Amino acid sequence: MHNPLTTLPFGPRTIILTAILTFIAVLPMAAQNDKGKTVTYKTYIYTSDELGSEISKLNDQRDSSRGYLGDLFSAAGHSVKGLAGGYVTSFFDMGVNAIGSLITRNRRLKKEWEEAVKKENVFQTRISTVSEMSDFYDAPSFDGAMDPKGMRFDGIGCLRMDGNDTLFYVSLHIDRTKLYRIINHSKFELVLDTLILSPKRSNLPNTQLNIPYSFEERKDFTLSMDITISSSWMNEVVQLQKNVELGQFNINIPVDPSLLGADGFLRYTRQADAAPRYKVTGECFIVPRSYMGFRDEKENFKDSWGTGEYKLSIDLKESCDVTEQYRANWKADYKHRKEMTKKNLSLLERTWQVVSKQDWNEITHSWVITTLQAPADIISNDFINKLGLE
Repeated sequence: MHNPLTTLPFGPRTIILTAILTFIAVLPMAAQNDKGKTVTYKTYIYTSDELGSEISKLNDQRDSSRGYLGDLFSAAGHSVKGLAGGYVTSFFDMGVNAIGSLITRNRRLKKEWEEAVKKENVFQTRISTVSEMSDFYDAPSFDGAMDPKGMRFDGIGCLRMDGNDTLFYVSLHIDRTKLYRIINHSKFELVLDTLILSPKRSNLPNTQLNIPYSFEERKDFTLSMDITISSSWMNEVVQLQKNVELGQFNINIPVDPSLLGADGFLRYTRQADAAPRYKVTGECFIVPRSYMGFRDEKENFKDSWGTGEYKLSIDLKESCDVTEQYRANWKADYKHRKEMTKKNLSLLERTWQVVSKQDWNEITHSWVITTLQAPADIISNDFINKLGLE
């Protein structure tokens, strides 16, 4: 199967895996559509060592106090990251698809069938950080809270694999044609570089029953993503700005079956400097730096601002509709579903538990957010430990 990392539109400017967010969903048993296997989402926060230089080329060079103070702040910042530890949170989620309504008799059968199918036609999940990501910039600033110098954040990617098979991949980078917006308005935009997806290997139909995706039964497959970046910071008059949304990006991609390859996958890679096929709407302010006054070894006090902390959340949604052919055959399908529901009622009534952890990996220099979603009855200390959720 295609490896997405071999076709990423990265140049030497990009360092991959500076931060990794991992979402793991253990789905119920359904052999024919692989829903019994562990599904892993990884969300990458790309960084660039050269982005700051590119921005500086569009702006007059500004004098900045560096030397001793800059080196001291830089060293302190990296040492703190190395000491940062993760933590575990957990909660119970009862919101699993309830197909058990099919065995009730107090509604008309067709309405029951339509309601069940409507639920199956939407899969949604949220992937988010547990705490702030560090170092939107590579060093503190002595010029101000919105100084873009040394900006390292360069985009976002999201990957889902099954073993060695790539089932879904999307990559977005800062739009290099609009860097002037950072200089003029302290805002940046993203552009979609790479996309790999397949309706048949998606999370639809979103059901614990053994129902695979079929183009004879489903149509209008659409992928959408809402990406939100927020931040908390302290300003120079000691006012805390907490969990302020800085911006949001939206992607909405209807999949044309005629664009799928022989293996059922849509693969798109934007060529350098080419106009993107799929539009990313929205914009985001650069992350404000927190005020951090400093007194040097000579007792000179200086105003300074940090390297920027921020949070990220991704609302990912897959949706589709039913074909007229499938709707016309609802009676036979209802009967088939009813039989499967009776056999799998215990699965449908299971409670699911979510466990999350975030920590800093000093070896790979990456943040790792791991979120495990699985039936509560299989969650155990041993199971959590095997996944690194100590």
